[in-house]
Order: sequence, then C-alpha cells, then structure tokens
Amino acid sequence: MLPRLSFLSRSLHPTLSSPMASAISRATTTFSLERSLTTFSISRSPSNLSPIRYTARFDVPSLSKSPLFGRRFHALCREDGRRLWRPTRIVSALNRDYRKVRRRPAKSREKQLELSVSICIEEELPDDPEILSIAELLRLNVPTAMKLAFDRLKDTNYKTRDTVIQDFGGFESVELSVLLCNDEFIRKLNKEWRDEDHATDVLSMSEHVPELKLPILLLGDIVISVETAARQAEERGHTLIDEIRILMVHGLLHLLGFDHEISEDAEEEMEKEEEFLLKSLGWKGKGLIQSAYDAENLHMENSNDNMSKDRKKEGSLRFYKPKFKYIFCDMDGTLLNSRSQVSLTNARALKEASSRGVKIVIATGKLAFFFILFHLAFCLLDEGFITSSSFDTCQARPSAISVLQMVDLAGKDGILSEHSPGVFLQGLLVYGIKGREIFRRNLDPNVCREAGRYSLEHKVPLIAFCEDRCLTLFDHPLVDTLHTVYHEPKAEIMPSVEHLVAAADIQKLIFFDTPEGISTNLRPYWSEATRDRASVVQAVPDMLEIVPLGTSKGSGVKMLLDHLGVNAKETMAIGDGENDVEMLELASLGIALSNGTEKTKSVADVIGPSNDEDGVADAIYRYAF
Repeated sequence: MLPRLSFLSRSLHPTLSSPMASAISRATTTFSLERSLTTFSISRSPSNLSPIRYTARFDVPSLSKSPLFGRRFHALCREDGRRLWRPTRIVSALNRDYRKVRRRPAKSREKQLELSVSICIEEELPDDPEILSIAELLRLNVPTAMKLAFDRLKDTNYKTRDTVIQDFGGFESVELSVLLCNDEFIRKLNKEWRDEDHATDVLSMSEHVPELKLPILLLGDIVISVETAARQAEERGHTLIDEIRILMVHGLLHLLGFDHEISEDAEEEMEKEEEFLLKSLGWKGKGLIQSAYDAENLHMENSNDNMSKDRKKEGSLRFYKPKFKYIFCDMDGTLLNSRSQVSLTNARALKEASSRGVKIVIATGKLAFFFILFHLAFCLLDEGFITSSSFDTCQARPSAISVLQMVDLAGKDGILSEHSPGVFLQGLLVYGIKGREIFRRNLDPNVCREAGRYSLEHKVPLIAFCEDRCLTLFDHPLVDTLHTVYHEPKAEIMPSVEHLVAAADIQKLIFFDTPEGISTNLRPYWSEATRDRASVVQAVPDMLEIVPLGTSKGSGVKMLLDHLGVNAKETMAIGDGENDVEMLELASLGIALSNGTEKTKSVADVIGPSNDEDGVADAIYRYAF
C-alpha cells in the first residue's frame, strides 16, 4: 500500500504522522546498476518509518567541485509564472537521521552512488488503480531517468545550464521525492510559493544546500498534478503514464540546473534535453516544452470552440473530489434537448458524476419515474447503447429499468429507479429514501371545476395531472403533443367537468395556448381568479400551470433535503424555467441554461450553454468537481 500525505511541509519534503505511518505498509527496493551491464535485483522489506523508497547504486567518477547553488521553484513552462528564489534553510546533518548504507563489495575502484527516490500520493486523490499502478512504475522509471541524466551531464557541454550540481563524486547518495497530487493541492503550493493562485501540471524545487558539505545530495522535490496530467494526456493523445513521465523528466531537468525561462537559448537547450531523455528511455510523447507549444497552437486554431479551456473533460472526473453531494436537475428544457431526448454526452456526465459519489436527483414538472427512464432508454437506443430488440421490451417501468441497468444508469444503485428520491409535478409529489412518498399535495377541487368550465367555454385545451394519469375534456392537437413530444401519459378524455374532478385527486392543471395567448389572456385572468387558492407558474412558453398555493419545485427540494439530512450548501441545481427559480435560489450553486427564461437567468449564479449544447454535462464537468 502506498503512503498518502495530508500536505507537504514547507521544504516540500514528504513526512507522515505516526497514526498515518502505522496505518500503512511500505517497501524498500534496492537496485544495482552496473556501467557495462545494467542488472536489477529486487528485495523488499517492511518499514513503518519512511515513505516508499527506491534505491539504486551506480558508478560515478569524481568531478570538479561546484559553486553555490541557489534553491529555485519551477513551474509549468506554458504558465506565466515568474521565477522565484527561496531563502535557504539551514539544515543540520545531525537531525536528518542519516543511516549508513551496507554496500556490496566494489567491483571497481570507482565510487558507487546510491539513488534514493520517494514516490508519494497525496491523500485527496482517490484510490484509483491507475494511480497506484503509475506509482509502482515510477519506482522503476525515476532512478533510471536520473542515472541517464547524470551520465549525460558529465559527457555533454551545455551553454546555459547552471553547473552547480556536477560533482556527484563528492556525495554518497542522492535523494529525490516525487509526489502525485490533485489540482487543488498544487494550486495551494503555487499560491504559497509563487503568489499565483492557479494550478500547474508540475512543480520542482531544489533542496541542495552546498555550503553545508553534506554527504547526501538533496536533489529536491517534483510535484505532479494527476488531474492536469490526465487532461493533457487526453488532449495530446497518449496515456496518463506517458504524460507523467514527461512531467517528471521536465521537473528533473529543472533540478539539474536547466531553466527554459531565462532565455531562448536556455529553452532550446532544455527542450533538446527533454527529447533526448525521452527518446533514450523509450518513452512516448514529446517533451513538455514542445508539447506546450503544440497545445498553444491547437488552442489558437480552436479558439471558437464551445468547450472552453477550463472545462474538465469526459472521462477525467475520477481524479477530482466532488464539490457537492447532490445535484438537482430539471428535465424539460434542461436535461432534455429540443427533441425531448437525453443526449449521449449528458448521459455520460450523469453516469460519471454518479460513479464519483454524487447523488443525482431529478426535480421536474413531469409525472414520475417511468417516463424519465423511457427518455433515457430512447436516448441510449438512438445513440447505439442498446439494441432495438431490447428497447421493444420496454413496455413497463421494470422493463425500462432493466434496460438502463445494462449501461449502469438505472436500478437500485443507479441514477434512477423506483428506489430513488425525486421531486415531481413541481414539488407536489416528493419521494425520499428508498423511493417512499414523503409528500403529496392536491389542487382545490373548486379551482379544477372552474378551469374545466373555462376550457369548454373558450375551447382552450386543459390537462389535469393525477399522479400517473392525464385527463382532458376534448381532443386537440396541443393535447397530443404532451404525449408525442413530452412523453407524458396519453390523455384520457372525460365526458364532463364533474367526471374529470371525480376521477382522481388532481395535483396540477395545464392550459395550452400560444405564447401570446398565454401572456395576454390566460395568465392575467388566472392569476386573478386563483388568488389565495392556487399559484400560477410557467415552465415553457406555450403552457400555463396552476398548482396548489405555496408549493413549488424549490419547496419540494427543500422538503427532500430535510428528509435526507442534507444542507442546501452541499447541493447544485440546474434548470431553465420559471418553475426552477426557487430551486436555483435554494442551492449553493444555481445554474441556468442559456435557453432559460430571463427570470430564471436573473437569479442564477451561473448561466451555462443551452440544452441543445449539452448544458447539463458542461455544468457537471465545469462546476461539480
């Protein structure tokens, strides 16, 4: 098990508290590297006192003495970071608790140099198998790269390199640490040491204090953000380990005196050295300097791309810590596009957020679970996730759920199921833990009678929502759109107003008309007619909804949060309609899509892309992590 660190000390040297040290196991690996033939002999032994350490010995001839070497902090070459000199810290050799290294009999008179490398993982990174695998590979890769770089220094004359570190013959060993962390961790280091509040991909800092005449060369620390490395790997078309190797080589060269920031000649020399090391080691990818130039050129070519440079990408969230426990998401006009479908990009974003522990809760004016699941199943069929033969079996809610389980979007532990919490019918139906109903509110029957009479008299289509049924008084093309476009249940035609009122408890009513008809006639009339008895709300331009007084999607969400014991500060909400206003105001971060109403956008914290531009996915990737 690899060690995990809560935070680096000011010297960036990794240390572990005793509780943490006692909770993990570590191993020491020793390698013998001979000049004529490189052979590896591995032995492991437990230790409870130090981080994972990789030790290698190889022959290095004595070189000339070196002048004073300043301690420098280096950042990613394509960032606008300035060069910062840190004051040296006096270190006593006595309090570093150095131990003598048992050596095998020398095969030559040349002095053997021990390389000691610590590979550490910052505790905020998830227990991802890929990270652990990369850490194991680095235990082998880093000492090999160090030996090649050291050999290169004595065989090559450089014009710009600071030659202070050159006399390896004056040391018994060299120590280097490599830390894998997240963006937030490396951002804090940038803020503290460079006074720049942003994340970079790699930082390096020399620990060498030549005036102390220590027998150990404290080469320094290389800090790598796995999150940034993952994004860059995806952009550059290679694997995460390839990118981390590139970053490690860049950081190592900085510690050996190369600095691309001081001049164009220095940049060219360091770029060539990166290319040489990567090619000699057989590692894929270009050096970081060249990769940064390539990325900058690509960004300029795609400057009009809808995906901005700070948006996280699909498939990268596993290295991010969620900022919210719950995401409340509207359906019509938000999760559903203008074709009333869930796009594949939105579906993937929901799936990935759920896999990282975020609870997705649907808050909609729709009836209940079956139609939402039917939407997702239709989307997956349209995008090729499932076959038409499987989709043809979706004639009931259990069947739709079973189909979505094939892609891990539904079921007991999925995003949606009959066991999921949810807010429906503008907050008039709320389901809590294990999908149990915790709230239901019905409309005043007298309001329903008056609305029915108005519908018949003015020939304005009306739909009554009764939990899992839709009722109406006459057939009309606009009534059909509720089923064909919005996929609500097909409306049942009632013979009279009294039959409609008596058929079932009615939670809400919807009038259909043109946007102009609603704004000039229906809304003014019913706002006055239902005063103190019901509320009027508008989710889409051609529908006017009448709901029980004092209820809203926001009140339903608040009730659900109280039921779950969740603070509103732990939630994010995404919506577009007037009926989403209270929900966006309640959440810690309220996001309105650009296709939303002006009232909704006026109360939102953020305005995102439209529902036809995968606005839900953009919100998740950009703000949820």
